Amino acid sequence: MEVINRYVAIKAPIDGVPKESDFELMNQKFSLSIKRGSKEIIIKNLYVSIDPYHVNQMKTTGALGRTIVPGEVINSYGVGKVIASGNPRFAKGDYVVGNISWGEYSISKGFFLRKLDPMGLPLSYHIGVLGLSGLTAYAGFFDICKPKRGETVFVSAASGSVGNLVGQYAKQLGCYVVGCAGSPKKVKLLKEKLGFDEAFNYKEDTDLNSALQRYFPNGIDIYFDNVGAQMLEAAISNMNLYGRVAVCGAISEYTDSEKHAKLDMLSIIYKRIIIQGFITHDYMNLFPEFVSKTVDYILVGKIHVLEDVLIGIESVPSAFVGVFHGNNVGKRIVKIADD
Repeated sequence: MEVINRYVAIKAPIDGVPKESDFELMNQKFSLSIKRGSKEIIIKNLYVSIDPYHVNQMKTTGALGRTIVPGEVINSYGVGKVIASGNPRFAKGDYVVGNISWGEYSISKGFFLRKLDPMGLPLSYHIGVLGLSGLTAYAGFFDICKPKRGETVFVSAASGSVGNLVGQYAKQLGCYVVGCAGSPKKVKLLKEKLGFDEAFNYKEDTDLNSALQRYFPNGIDIYFDNVGAQMLEAAISNMNLYGRVAVCGAISEYTDSEKHAKLDMLSIIYKRIIIQGFITHDYMNLFPEFVSKTVDYILVGKIHVLEDVLIGIESVPSAFVGVFHGNNVGKRIVKIADD
């Protein structure tokens, strides 16, 4: 059987802030059957992840050698359902999570794909809070920052898919947590729903150094960086002796080649500050531990799940572009189809 698979592609390399007009909805003939002897899997995509780092792979020179080619399918983390399989690891009807695409259907050989047990939770959770966003928060905070109860923690982009979870993990540990976000509504959410001790709007508190001095009169022990540039500079200037910085993202630098952090190297040296960038895939060994603990927190209400779900393959461009304008709260996801 053959169907038309609609998928989202870029029209040309994107070297600035992405616009909806940079994308197009493509049609391709797509077979729903597997050739005899093939180990491939045909997947009906149900939910796909929207992540700002994709823009780095859409540039003329892609990040880490990975370049998204105009007109071609864009791979993405997501959840789907197997509709045909020649792979012994997967059977028709299985839910799967991992590398699928910004399209209605995907074909996979099973690499970076696993069978999914929803555990009675919404399928979308397995993209965000129980997916790579959650693992990013968990590994970055616990493995890289090595927090201790009572320490001071600053989280940038704190209402985003990763930042909101870092703050909630930190509060469960007993840390003093401050987050920054881009609107009064988000600030209110951080304090009143997620339990942050303090939060501020960086668009209003534009003197970041003064803001951090006000919220951290005794300095910052841990900074979880999702932003880069001036935010990272201000955090470094307010770090304590033996401070730790987990560099998860640098969204303020992704679309502006002139914007880079200018770090106070003397502070880094004399305060013995550790700054570490990381890629989530390096921490897949922590996945079982992360899922077990996070599910327990969700079930007893100690972690609130923040999702921002748009509907339909046509929504992918606007969903992606909106992330760069702060339109999302929590994990941005597009629901492609019903189960």
